[in-house]
Amino acid sequence: MKAAIASLIATLTTITLSFPSEAENLSHLNQLLNTKNCNNCDLSSAGLIHANLAGARLSGANLVNANLSQANLAGADLTGANLTGASLYGANLTGANLTGANLTGTDLRNTYLMNTQLEGVDLDTAYLDGVKGIATDAATPEQFHRWGVRESDRGNYQAAIAHYNRAIATDPEFAPAYLGLGIVYYRTDNQAQAKTHAKIAAKLFEEQENQLGKETSNEFVETMELMSQIEADIEKRERGASNFGKFLGGVGSLLLQLML
Repeated sequence: MKAAIASLIATLTTITLSFPSEAENLSHLNQLLNTKNCNNCDLSSAGLIHANLAGARLSGANLVNANLSQANLAGADLTGANLTGASLYGANLTGANLTGANLTGTDLRNTYLMNTQLEGVDLDTAYLDGVKGIATDAATPEQFHRWGVRESDRGNYQAAIAHYNRAIATDPEFAPAYLGLGIVYYRTDNQAQAKTHAKIAAKLFEEQENQLGKETSNEFVETMELMSQIEADIEKRERGASNFGKFLGGVGSLLLQLML
């Protein structure tokens, strides 16, 4: 009997303690929507789809798993905010300040990041498909390169090209990005650009004493040239295309290894 009473008391205590927290969360949500001023608020799992939060002050806010899809956050202050797992799909973050924000697993697909401040932000696990206007200093060449490989593997070639070009803009001698561009251009039937970028990659890899990168780039160029020579023979061309397809698959996996 005493055990049952103790269990009941524990349950009632848990329920009682949960009420203020839930009320506080609702209060914070109303505060944000009414004033756009909610620094350090608890807005975890909040539903804010299409919300007009332009210029909102959300420094240090807890926005874990919040849904901010297509919200207007232009000029918003999100410094130090926790956006782990949050959805910002298609959101407008133009001119927003995300300095020091946690973007682990954050969905930033199709977001607008023109003039967005991203100092001290790790974007490596964020989803960036179709992101618009991201600055070249928002990530390292290695990060842009990884995103390029990811988009290329998915068949999102224009997005891959954009990421590779950002890597090169950040570091003009970043050889893996040139090879990545070569592969993407070949897959999009632009052999002239494919050869040009693969040759640049080979030269840079040689200067950087990266033997694997140099050999891979040169083999890529040689295989393209071989493919051009046998185009007149349909049977050989089809057989060569099959073999070259296997080669491309191997190169794709090597791209990430070249930086190790």
